[in-house]
Amino acid sequence: MNIEHIRQPFIEHFPGDFSNNPMQRNTPKVLFSTIKPAGFEKPELIAFNEVLSEEIGLGTYDDKDLDFLVGNNLPENVQTYSTAYAGHQFGNWAGQLGDGRAILAGEITNDAGKKTEIQWKGAGATPYSRHADGRAVLRSSLREYLMSEAMYHLGVPTTRALSLAFTGEDVMRDIMYNGNPKLEKGAVVIRTAESFLRFGHFELMSAQREYNSLQELADFTIENYFPEITSSDHRKYRDFFENICTRTADLMVEWFRVGFVHGVMNTDNMSVLGLTIDYGPYSMMDEYDLNFTPNTTDLPGRRYAFGKQGQIAQWNLWQLANALHPLIKDEKFLEDTLNHFGTYFWEAHDKMLCKKFGFDQIQKDDEEFFTNWQGLMQELQLDYTLFFNKLETVTLYTDVKEHFKDISYTFLNEEMIEKLSNFIAGYEKRLTSNSISKEDSIAIMKETNPKFILRNYLLYECIEEISNGKKEMLEKLTKALESPYLELYPEFSIKRPSGYDDTAGCSTLSCSS
Repeated sequence: MNIEHIRQPFIEHFPGDFSNNPMQRNTPKVLFSTIKPAGFEKPELIAFNEVLSEEIGLGTYDDKDLDFLVGNNLPENVQTYSTAYAGHQFGNWAGQLGDGRAILAGEITNDAGKKTEIQWKGAGATPYSRHADGRAVLRSSLREYLMSEAMYHLGVPTTRALSLAFTGEDVMRDIMYNGNPKLEKGAVVIRTAESFLRFGHFELMSAQREYNSLQELADFTIENYFPEITSSDHRKYRDFFENICTRTADLMVEWFRVGFVHGVMNTDNMSVLGLTIDYGPYSMMDEYDLNFTPNTTDLPGRRYAFGKQGQIAQWNLWQLANALHPLIKDEKFLEDTLNHFGTYFWEAHDKMLCKKFGFDQIQKDDEEFFTNWQGLMQELQLDYTLFFNKLETVTLYTDVKEHFKDISYTFLNEEMIEKLSNFIAGYEKRLTSNSISKEDSIAIMKETNPKFILRNYLLYECIEEISNGKKEMLEKLTKALESPYLELYPEFSIKRPSGYDDTAGCSTLSCSS
């Protein structure tokens, strides 16, 4: 691989701590600390993303590159570092946080001039590890590796995954925070993104009143990642915030489209580029439930439940607005922009739902139609993805009971069947007001609704297999997630088996990784 092409422009632009000291501590007035990966004696490659490696300019993999994939024996041009940021966690100010398990190798530029940051996750402790060891385990690393690639192929903005490797170490983890820790196999994942800059980076500089660094960070971000911003002076910071709001709203709509629940939408887990970042206790939706949260740490309040993600995104943007206020200096503009977020989000959300149902445009009664559909889905506990798959082939003559019998997580009694039948009849009537043909309507649905989603129980099975030295499941899941709008493996197009309902890691998880 072309490791010699990696550079570190971030640490050339901003104040930092160059001590390489891993002691966990506050690092005031700096945006990063240099730190060396821990090093691992017996790494073993699990998976490598050859296509991504070529795309970003790293080139082809050779066995000698395994050391780089876990942070061993790095060349002099790779000056590694972790970044400092702050954040609000579960609605409360948490102060300095930072890359607790992430270490950056730097940035590489491909032949087309596109820049990509490269980051290890699980390669050792950093000054920001907050009393933890900086390691990661196979369970969390495989989940991040596969899910970030699944989201990419679904068309959702996301960080990506380059590689996954065993470290050769065992790591102690308490998966459910219930006082029963156990040893798990250690692993390192390399993830990539145009940038890993978060809301929290700006919050940290603003909270510390480091306004010169705050402005330099905003200028750096605009210049490198927001080519659409051409304004100057203070107007560019307004445009910057408006762009972040739009990108964030668009991301939330995409999460709703595919049924993704992030699980821990703290401000330090929000990308200023509008990317899905930090795959922890996430889940794809099984049975439709606006109140579903996969994160046990989020109970009982369910702050980060599926149906609240747009609202939380707006709340997080309020915190970013506070952080950027020293640059924008216009409370009314910030308030108006944040209020517009809700209008923009719901308009985009309803347009997305139109596509899921095969409607060519929004009509005046669609809001009531969508509300009734949500209530029906929750009452009948219908599988979100499979419902739309079934809807593609429904007609006025469909035996509703037979057609939908395998996608509910509860027993459908006759009253429920009647409600579903009435809804389908209303849906067919609504389709007649389209200005496009039924064939075109179905084509829209097929482009919008995935056939394959990476469900938690599938990830659980894959983790178990790899732990036992097998990779067949990994290979099948990788092929399936690369073509999510096709049904390559019918055995994956089923609802979550009931045997997994109460299995940790299949329906709910903790933040432990």
